[in-house]
Amino acid sequence: MVPLGEHAGFIESERLQSRLHDLVPGGAHTYARGSDQYPEGMAPVLVRGAGAKVWDADGNCYVEYGMGLRSVTLGHAYEPVLAAVRAALADGLSFSRPTDLEVSAAEDFLRHVPGAEMVKFAKNSSDATSAAVRLARAATGRDLVAIGDQPFYSTADWFIGTVAMNAGVPAAVRELTLRFRYNDLDSLRALFERHDRQVACVVMEPATATAEPEPGYLESVRALCDEQGTVLVFDETITGFRWGMGGAQTLYGVTPDLSCWGKGMGNGFPVSALAGRRELMELGGLRADRPRVFLLSTTHGPDRVSLTAFRAVVRAYEEEDPIAVMEERGRALAEGVNAAAAELGVRDHVAAVGRPSCLVFTAADHEGRPSQAYRTLFIQELLRRGVLGQSFVVSAAHTTGDVAHTVEAVREALVVYGKALDAGGVTGFLKGRPVAPALRSTAEPRQLR
Repeated sequence: MVPLGEHAGFIESERLQSRLHDLVPGGAHTYARGSDQYPEGMAPVLVRGAGAKVWDADGNCYVEYGMGLRSVTLGHAYEPVLAAVRAALADGLSFSRPTDLEVSAAEDFLRHVPGAEMVKFAKNSSDATSAAVRLARAATGRDLVAIGDQPFYSTADWFIGTVAMNAGVPAAVRELTLRFRYNDLDSLRALFERHDRQVACVVMEPATATAEPEPGYLESVRALCDEQGTVLVFDETITGFRWGMGGAQTLYGVTPDLSCWGKGMGNGFPVSALAGRRELMELGGLRADRPRVFLLSTTHGPDRVSLTAFRAVVRAYEEEDPIAVMEERGRALAEGVNAAAAELGVRDHVAAVGRPSCLVFTAADHEGRPSQAYRTLFIQELLRRGVLGQSFVVSAAHTTGDVAHTVEAVREALVVYGKALDAGGVTGFLKGRPVAPALRSTAEPRQLR
């Protein structure tokens, strides 16, 4: 194996990635994991992970960030979760009737999300958000959906129709989803004025890596929804188990009607949830007097492995404080990265920003404009020094040593970055084409050649 910080190249990763492109559209099962999100010829294909480190097919070792697309909060191969899952495997995985584990898992969840009265489990949060939209439409008899201008909510047509990569989504479906600006109450108020009592639900993240709610904002959104008879849905896919165990809603003290969960719930095991007020959730049950909603019905949603993993994650959060660890490591990382950038005179171009447990990095060109080319150069230089990530999103498994290694790798990468700034461009420094937006409308500018 290649020691951390040294590099053997990407020969085997490139071979496997080429084969993936022959077998899997896009060469990955998630667009954010695509090779077009990394420098050309430098997209590691991973073979294992432990803690906050991963190894690729060429034996290179990296400190990884944004682990499992932010779903791994306790670390790769976290033993207490694995031990619980191993024990569960001996009893079988999936049956023709519910299991006692579904009772225990639901009780665990609802104990930590006090605003929710019922919960239904699934496998990915796209299904949960889509179920929330369907439920809100049934409850209100309305068709329109208002979404915050935040990156991603679902793979379903009601959301994908709003992004550039929307081929195959009927125009009639696209027109039913409307956008408003986060932290801009007037934009939501104006939307309601244009579509008075026609909006079924407001779907939004209560916060993002770089945008905390301004004082009173979430409370005002709650009040506007109440005035309009509109269902308020918080997408806690990222904020849940990262902002707080009970989500951002418990941190900010604003209770939605419905909330959607995923990612950190299972520390990488596939589990998601839709939770909310009983009177809404029961529309998908057997107590409703109204036409029933097809809420969530999944073969694998309640499998014993994922629900066991979820319960083990809950125990870890109850017995330890992984969120505090993530906040501490994130603060140390941001301070180290930003100090190195200031020391090298590039602080206006590269910075670690955002909530400490969910850091991202900026990348600006020689004129101070956000730049995909310079971002790619930064990722390239970090990869060469044993750091893998499209962000600096930490886990509780990141050690002080991992942070120190990352800061040193950033320092060295910024020397190259500074030379490119002085040269007025990345030519001669960047290998291949820059990364491109994952949800763009065409394969270009990273079409395979």
